[in-house]
Amino acid sequence: MRHVYLITLFVCVLAVSVLGFRGTTFTAPPMDVFPEWAFPGMKHQPKFRPQSESVFFADGRSDRVPPAHTVARGMLREDDHLYRGKDAAGAFVAGIPAALTVDGKFLERGRDRYQIYCAPCHSATGDGNGITKRYGMGATPSYHDPRLRTMAEGEIYNTITNGKNTMMPYADKLVPEDRWAVVAYVRALQRAQLGKATDVADAAAKTSLGIQ
Repeated sequence: MRHVYLITLFVCVLAVSVLGFRGTTFTAPPMDVFPEWAFPGMKHQPKFRPQSESVFFADGRSDRVPPAHTVARGMLREDDHLYRGKDAAGAFVAGIPAALTVDGKFLERGRDRYQIYCAPCHSATGDGNGITKRYGMGATPSYHDPRLRTMAEGEIYNTITNGKNTMMPYADKLVPEDRWAVVAYVRALQRAQLGKATDVADAAAKTSLGIQ
């Protein structure tokens, strides 16, 4: 029985010596369990590292330019309303894309993105009196201007995407869904300026406001 204990202890010590403890940081390459002759071509496979040189291609580059008219996986954007704010004819569309659900969470996301990227110029209320106006930015429009109130949501989305006049594009900072969330929040800001207590539909909210 004593030999069983000794053998077990020896196996444990050997395993720890070879494999190490959980969470151990190794400074050397892992041990090769399977020899190269047993699995030829599996251990040392030829490969190119990013931006490395290649003697195979005529231009000497390992990075290849994608073929024309190809689309990366997951990037086929067929919904023009969602990704361009336009219809099939190229006209700006009204309303939020049907693929998106406008709820409290969606508006909260829009408020968060708006506060980060839009409020410095357009202000927290959307009146165009953001902090940048103190430093010479005097051409920021108010979202409460009738022209912008009646503007199609698709055109607002397009402005966020591609920029306009002194406003830079934000396509590199906001994914399409976030841009639409900002559009929805802008509509909420506009509605808040003209809203009345009688617009509140929730019964509990009406009671708290003293509305019959």
